[in-house]
Amino acid sequence: MTTYKEIFGKYVLNLASDPTSDAEGQIWYNTTSGTFKSVVASAAWSSGSPLLTARYVLGGAGTQTVGLGFGGSGNSTSTEKYNGSGWATSGAMNTGRSGLAGVGTQTAALGFGGYSSAIPGRTTATEKFNGSTWTSSGNMATARNTLGGAGTQTAGLGFGGQLPSGKSNSTELFNGTTWTAGGNMNTARNALGGLGTQTAALGFGGYTTTNVANTESYNGTTWTASGNLNTARRGAAAAGTQTAGLGFGGTTTTNLAVTELYDGSVWTNSSNMVTARNYLAGCGIQTTALAFGGEAGTATAVTEEYNVASTVITGAAWAAGGNLNTARANLAGAGTQTAGLAYGGSTPGGTPSVATEKYNGSTWTSVNNMNTGRYAYDGSGTQTAAITAGGNPSPTATEKYDGTTWTTSGSLNTGRFNMAISGTQTAALGAGGYGPSTTRSNVTESFNGSTWTSSPATLSTGRYGVRGLGTQTASLAVGGYTTTVLSNVESYNGTSWTAGGNLLRATNGLGLSGNSTAALGFAGYNPAVSSYSYSYDGSVWSTSANMGTARGDIGSSKAGTSSSALASGGYTTTRVATTEAFTGETTANNYKTITTS
Repeated sequence: MTTYKEIFGKYVLNLASDPTSDAEGQIWYNTTSGTFKSVVASAAWSSGSPLLTARYVLGGAGTQTVGLGFGGSGNSTSTEKYNGSGWATSGAMNTGRSGLAGVGTQTAALGFGGYSSAIPGRTTATEKFNGSTWTSSGNMATARNTLGGAGTQTAGLGFGGQLPSGKSNSTELFNGTTWTAGGNMNTARNALGGLGTQTAALGFGGYTTTNVANTESYNGTTWTASGNLNTARRGAAAAGTQTAGLGFGGTTTTNLAVTELYDGSVWTNSSNMVTARNYLAGCGIQTTALAFGGEAGTATAVTEEYNVASTVITGAAWAAGGNLNTARANLAGAGTQTAGLAYGGSTPGGTPSVATEKYNGSTWTSVNNMNTGRYAYDGSGTQTAAITAGGNPSPTATEKYDGTTWTTSGSLNTGRFNMAISGTQTAALGAGGYGPSTTRSNVTESFNGSTWTSSPATLSTGRYGVRGLGTQTASLAVGGYTTTVLSNVESYNGTSWTAGGNLLRATNGLGLSGNSTAALGFAGYNPAVSSYSYSYDGSVWSTSANMGTARGDIGSSKAGTSSSALASGGYTTTRVATTEAFTGETTANNYKTITTS
């Protein structure tokens, strides 16, 4: 009798716990649970960070980790890049439009066709993207929208689509400069999916006078009928190749989450998307795809990742935590997600608060009060070594917390509130703020544990509602307000302030966690209360998972990380006590118990 060892070259191990490393195909006996187990590959969609601009009938290009979205509903010119974690803005298209086709890569994309009220009507416009800028190129012969696309920037393919009167079956080939006619499709239609290359393409689904399941393959000259979709639909997105394709989303009479795999001849159902929607965009390959945007009752910014892997991916997300004992806004925060500190703020009646609370990862506990009640200020440090300074109504007051008691310390030289504070209790930095009088301050001061010293370095833009993060010699001043909400970010190196990567949306009064090279920013005013989150890599901000509750002037875990943050209190339409905790994307082995059934 052949043994498992002889077949696979591995023994069946006896383990007290499941292995943490990838062990696909390996079988082991878990002595704790008394079961045989293995790690197997499976297909699943997981939530990704949302687009900055919600939209549908947009173009897509690239891969799951280097994606591109552009154009879309509302005659959008917006272009966004995806880095595998979140979206960031890039150069705008020259012609805003919806229902365009997109092919290529993030640094060499092609967008063509579509509908624009500015032209007006259906367009032949073609544009090429080099990673930062769109450039107009040779126009298509036939103006149309909701067409299919395949290929690359220098070998593109456009087919089908909606004409001013009726559906198109025409095909055009692009050589990097000029479009020429190719063989017609067998079925004229619009809102179809397209994938593959110029000489090995696939067109599927769409709309004639009804939703269709028809699939056609293209060899560079001729279209040939192939296996039908299991679910007829229009407005689906696609990824992959002619012999390893993926179709997802779309609509019949209702929006679909249905995903199908194509092997070159037959479509097979796979795992459904998390969010049903139509007229979305997609990119990638059959085993690692990206879906973004679409219409789900209204335009959506939803992003999802599809993976066939032996690991289970859980997208970044905010989850509800224990409520503060005292509802308040304009409070300061310090510490980490499991050892947080919230202090001061303004109560629902607008009274300056002295309340201090500690968080253990699930519950807030009231501890000794601050000496001076205050709001509209910032804080930094840890749960057992926190600092705060300034605020209303005591704009020069400084206090330090040792885990038990607050003590007063050296006063600020320039009294102000809504300033940024970063660093530690013995090496802090204060910058910006409001005051004295009605001044938007650009003043910087450093603190050595007992005394504040004015620095010759000043912020480039005086502002208040600014928030600080990092250390005394490697700090960020993020967002704020002058006479308008700002997106400006400035970086401090211990000597001078220089411009950093701007926020994706102008925001003041936001929360921060992490450090100057790996940060998470969240909530704040934009100018209304916001639920947006953003991750920062030291130079560029990208979108992250939205919070559950939009709010501003929150307490945040400055000493937390970019993947483990805490937000507490804040203002919605009133002061609130709610807490949320952020966890970055995680992966885990897909364990399966082996049974005899």
